[in-house]
Amino acid sequence: MSTETMTNIPVHVSLIMDGNGRWAKERGKERVYGHFEGVGSVRACVEASVEYGVKYLSLYAFSEENWNRPQEEVDTLMGLMVKAMADEMDSLDKNGVRFLVLGNRARLADELNATIDSCMERTKDNKTLTLIIFLSYSGKWDILQAARKMAEEMAASPERRQEIEEMGVDGFDRYLVTAGVPDPDLIVRTSGESRLSNYLLWQGAYSELLFVDTLWPDFRKEEFRKALESYAKRDRRYGKVK
Repeated sequence: MSTETMTNIPVHVSLIMDGNGRWAKERGKERVYGHFEGVGSVRACVEASVEYGVKYLSLYAFSEENWNRPQEEVDTLMGLMVKAMADEMDSLDKNGVRFLVLGNRARLADELNATIDSCMERTKDNKTLTLIIFLSYSGKWDILQAARKMAEEMAASPERRQEIEEMGVDGFDRYLVTAGVPDPDLIVRTSGESRLSNYLLWQGAYSELLFVDTLWPDFRKEEFRKALESYAKRDRRYGKVK
């Protein structure tokens, strides 16, 4: 199916990038080798998103739980992220891609945060695609920090108690780190695992889920196209009867 004939394109596609370590192990390499190769898959999916007209592409790059991995692997991953941002930013900016990083950034090193801020500032006015990297993120953490923000707001303004008590789902959304970003229409997880792993638990309540066997370093444009085709065949009812 070509870009001209593709219909029912999701506004927001989110990818759980899993299988880097296994991909490297199958080739007799250390786990970090798979992470380096996975950068090529990120580039391919960004290009495919632009070609197909996807407006938001989000990537689960590093969870709160990933901080428990061996320190050497964590350090390598963080260094890779700094390098990848520096290497890819010219291309992203040229192609109208807005770059965002969401998560518990207080845990990130100063160098990485500085690089993130620079990239976000440079691309803030781009409109073609918003690329979101979820870094040091987990769904439960996001909901908890949102609840804390709401509690702090109520404590600071007791007169707003009734307003907050009557708040609906949309009102709570603004406390999440994804405020202003539409919920994902499609969440894809690579590597054959069939779980969300604490990812976008609130935002993904009505997302279409797709689990594929392909390991992340092998998930390129063809695999992305197949994911869009699978989504196009879904009937999204949101609890209603059609």
